[in-house]
Amino acid sequence: MRIGELATRAGVSVRSVRYYEEQGLLTSTRSPSGQRHYTDGEVERIAFIQRMYTAGLSSRTITELMPCIDTPSEETSHAALERMARERERLSAHIADLLRTRDTLDALMATARTHREQMMTAGAGSDWRPPDSCRPSGQSRPSGQSGQSGQSGQSKAMWPPPVSGGARNASIT
Repeated sequence: MRIGELATRAGVSVRSVRYYEEQGLLTSTRSPSGQRHYTDGEVERIAFIQRMYTAGLSSRTITELMPCIDTPSEETSHAALERMARERERLSAHIADLLRTRDTLDALMATARTHREQMMTAGAGSDWRPPDSCRPSGQSRPSGQSGQSGQSGQSKAMWPPPVSGGARNASIT
């Protein structure tokens, strides 16, 4: 079958089929005019490759695992299991990093919610300003201003600082 038919039957793009072949995951024969031709078995092979990608494996790792499919033996099976175990450890470490990142974001969101509640409680016309610890580094109050302005003759610090580049403030919920 030609590349378009294989792609359709396997449920992938023609570009994906070409990529798999470039990576050594698929093979084809060439017609005298240079067209790729594939066997019916390549449909199942692509389904297997897709499952491997879904499991988070890279093209390089999948290439390392293919001997277990192409020439099954105790040795290739053992090597494939070892390689998948290493990938699982890598994914577990990445998941742990993501969980720490999410926890940090949760803490920042809690701080922002607390700040928002304090502002709302203080009222719209209040002179309340957040403490310096809530300001981005390098953004302290202008000299002579305290956290609670209201001293006559002094301008109020602008908080939050203006956003440049046309970015919009997003509400935090």
